This record gives sequence, structure tokens and C-alpha cells, in this order.
Amino acid sequence: MAKAGPEQLITALDIGSSKVSALIAQKGDGGELVVLGTGQRESRGVQRGYISDMHATEAAVREAVEQAERIAGLNIEDVWVSFSAGGLVSDVVKLEVDLGGHRVEQNDIDDLLRAGRDAIDPNGRMVLHAQPMRYTLDGRNGVRNPLGLHADRLGVDIHVVATDGSPVRNLDLCVRSAHLEVKSIIAAPVATGLACLSEEERELGVALVEIGAGVTNVSVFRDGVLASLASIGMGAADITDDIASAFGTRRAQAERLKCFHGSANMSPRDHHEMIDVAPISQEGDGEGTRITRSQLNTVIRARLERLMAEIGKELKRLNFDDPVGRQLVLTGGGAELRGIADYAQQALGRAVRVGRPRGLSALPDAHSGPAFATLAGLASFAASDPVDLRGIEPSHQLVSRPKGMAMFGRLMSAFRANY
Repeated sequence: MAKAGPEQLITALDIGSSKVSALIAQKGDGGELVVLGTGQRESRGVQRGYISDMHATEAAVREAVEQAERIAGLNIEDVWVSFSAGGLVSDVVKLEVDLGGHRVEQNDIDDLLRAGRDAIDPNGRMVLHAQPMRYTLDGRNGVRNPLGLHADRLGVDIHVVATDGSPVRNLDLCVRSAHLEVKSIIAAPVATGLACLSEEERELGVALVEIGAGVTNVSVFRDGVLASLASIGMGAADITDDIASAFGTRRAQAERLKCFHGSANMSPRDHHEMIDVAPISQEGDGEGTRITRSQLNTVIRARLERLMAEIGKELKRLNFDDPVGRQLVLTGGGAELRGIADYAQQALGRAVRVGRPRGLSALPDAHSGPAFATLAGLASFAASDPVDLRGIEPSHQLVSRPKGMAMFGRLMSAFRANY
């Protein structure tokens, strides 16, 4: 019989369009994360990142978590969950309070953060993150800890991520229906960036492209945080569907062809290497076909060309179109396609690498690829014990706010009702 979970236990749950995966980790005394168990099941009720079948998704969640519990020998009660569908928006709210030149005390910081809660308006959306990034003293940026320093004005930059409420509520309900408490729902790009990108990369500026099964998220990190993002309704499953349609085979067979024989690059020998393709009929009387690897890769590259064109458009829209010194990191299940980094580098004209999860000990090899970066990032995010302004009592203190705060202005009642 599994025993109750010990302290410092973290369970991450990534619900994607192709798979539901769970990870149980324990935080050590030195802050390191040790993986105790993992689980994975096919996702049967998620389309393009949105819950489309509550009961099927609930069953997959329960099975994935139970598998992780069996391996870890523990029972878990709560989980950190990722949200990877479209509609995410990211912005930075800036505000200041007058100090009158005295030294910054802890009460000043607490009052500023309470005022920061009031300074956020999600414009009818649900807030997933509201975290203080850094402080300012008399307008000077980059202050990590202002405690004990003198200043006339103390300011803070707050990173806010919001999204449409209904898909998040559906996700929350689905997990709770599997008899699990939801500790928090985390925007997938935030978690993935924590797993795949170094702190220096996030400071200097980097684009993270997560190619999921049904959705490709394009995220731009600047000054240490997720600065802007976009979602493309296209992913690795579209390549699989193209293969199945082109060669008249089942999706499962098409996925196998893509994983074992497919590549984003072409070579002369591809014209001579033959691959057997099973027929779509399961009656046993259908005859399969034989194709060359070149034919398979031509189909793959046709879809990749469309996807890279969309990624390029979004990078330009997100003001990340200067390739000089701007690296791009590919992750997600689609990043496991052979040769995709070289293809993306040629298509987008910038340095590209594949991002894999890091920072966890005893992570199984089967879960150490880019397809599991979000899962690992969720655990790392939870272990960092992030400060979130949504847990702070509201304040009526007057604050001075700069202009140009985009959609974020004042706190609305919808904000108070959300997580």
C-alpha cells in the first residue's frame, strides 16, 4: 500500500493534446529536485490545448498520476498543472510609491506589493501569474532587494500573465474530478522557459518555440521574464495527419513513420531507401504500399515550411525579427523530429538549438527529451516557491503609475475571483 507523501513533495501534471504526463519529485535540503516517479497516458480528450472531452481527459489524468504514484510508492493529493492553449497574454505592470528619502523597510515593500495587486487589470481575463520581477529606486532599474537602501521613490515591475477564463476553469474542473487538488495552474511557456533556458539567456533575450501536438507556442523572453507570446494552431500532429492522408495509412502508423524514418533534412540516399506503409484498412485484405524515404520527408518538409513561415511572422510581430545575437530554442514533442534544428536555422536565419529539461535529478531517460520540458519546468517552478500578488490582501494606498501599461490598469472584481 502506498504511503502518504512526505514534506517538500511536488507533483507536476502536463495535460497536452497528445499525452498526459505526471511527475512526482521531492525537494532536498539543498534545494535540489529528485524525481521519485513519473507517469504517462495518451491524451484522449484534448484538442489544440483545450479540453474537448471531460471524462476522457479525467481518466487519462487519473491513470497518469496513479502510474507515477506506483513508481514513487506514495499517494499524492495536489498537483501543479500546466495550461498550454492559446489566448495567453503577457505584460509588465510598473508602479511607484513615495518614500520621502528614508531607508526602505520591509513594511514599505509589503505596502508596495499590496498596492501592486490593485494596479493590475486583467481586462476581463483570468490572471495566471502576478509576480514581482525587480524593484526600482528613484527610477533606477535592476534592484533585486531594496531592503535597507535609501530612496525617494520605490517602484516595482510586476510580470502578469492572463488568459481567457473558461478554458482554465474547464482544466481545473477536470483535474479536481480526478480527486486531485489544484495547487496552481501555470502558463506552459513560463514553466518551459524555466526548464530549458538559462537565467542569462532569459536576461539577454531569447525566443522559445514549443512545438506541441496541436499548438505551437512562440515565447519571447527579455530582461529575465516572459515578455510576449503568441500561439499558432498548428503542431506535430498536423505532420502526422499529413503523412496519414498522403499515404493512406492510420494515424498510429503515420506517427511511427515520422518518428522512426522521418527527417526535416533530405539526402541523396533518401531516393533509394524504401519504407513499407500499412494500409488504413484493418480487415487484413488491404495491400500496403512502399514509399521512398524521400517521399516521406517531402510531406514532412511541406508542413514544416508552413509552420516555420508562421513562426517567422510571429517573431516579427513580437519584435524579435533581428537575428543578430538572438537565439531560438526549440522544444516540445515536435522538436524531437530528426534534423529540425538545422531546418529551422536555415528557414529562420538564426541560431537554433533544441531545449531539453534540466535541473532535476533521477529524471528517467524516457522523460528527459524536449517533449517533457513543460513537465520538468512545472516542478522547478513549484520548487522556487514563487511570490504571487494574488495571495496578498488588497491595499487602498495611492500609487504613481507610468503611462503605457497596455491592457493593465486597475484591479477588477474578476481578478479577485480568480486564482
